[in-house]
Amino acid sequence: MSDAVETIAVLGTGIMGAPMAERMADAGFTVTVWNRTAEKAASLAGKGIAIAAGAVEAAADADVVICMLSSGPVCEAVLAGPDGVIAGMRPGAVLVVMSSIPVETAVALATAAAERGIVCLDAPVSGGEKGAKEGTLAIMVGGDGAVVGQLRGVFACLGRATHVGPAGSGALTKLANQLIVASTICAVAEALTLAESGGADPAKVREALLGGFADSTVFRQHGLRMVEGNFEPGGPAKYQVKDTSTAIAFARTRALRLPVSEEVDRLFQAMVDHGDGDLDHSGVILELRRMNPRGGNSA
Repeated sequence: MSDAVETIAVLGTGIMGAPMAERMADAGFTVTVWNRTAEKAASLAGKGIAIAAGAVEAAADADVVICMLSSGPVCEAVLAGPDGVIAGMRPGAVLVVMSSIPVETAVALATAAAERGIVCLDAPVSGGEKGAKEGTLAIMVGGDGAVVGQLRGVFACLGRATHVGPAGSGALTKLANQLIVASTICAVAEALTLAESGGADPAKVREALLGGFADSTVFRQHGLRMVEGNFEPGGPAKYQVKDTSTAIAFARTRALRLPVSEEVDRLFQAMVDHGDGDLDHSGVILELRRMNPRGGNSA
């Protein structure tokens, strides 16, 4: 493809996809969006963004198609097959899968796209809804490095893109990211639960630890959520457990044991099983309270 990207299709306008589409439109790109639930895309119509009735229709004439759907199976269902988006894209276009998907799915989609003369990059992100709105996402890109360079103007609207290797490497890097995030969230939840149980003020404990070795983006943002009891989803727990389970499954294909991650995965799975899967993943502190009904506030 040429360096001149003008038209972009965004498939999936949920928590992440909608603000990303807005940022690209604000940067001067011609943006068309599609969402399985049409009502979720309707608010973008008044912002100079076209709404397509179907995914293939949205992608047909686009220079770049960005996929921000919920899971690997959903991406495969929309993108692959004779009636999928890849089959409807024009040769020379670029497909950028920014969803969190299994490594194997990323490689399979890249292979299917190449057969049609389309470049596919797996480029999942970290930074949540806040990062999507502010354009500060960390973007982990697997695929052709030259094409990553050609899309620098697109990526610049959304955050900081790093080329990490061949097809599948972006998906793999996101799994590593998710293990760090999930483990840190659980550690913060345990620390605040311990502090509260011992009689300390969790809000003051958080304040005291800011700037020390325990400080981090997760500690600042999700620790505050836990203190305030604000579990409106920025990153739903059901997606967190999807990613931790995928990471552990991939590790097993490499004969790796990841004991900390395996326990973290069980904790998030228990949270989902108790009906809290739609809460923010910082809500894992509620699961700890269920496990320790005499050690602090009961859920």
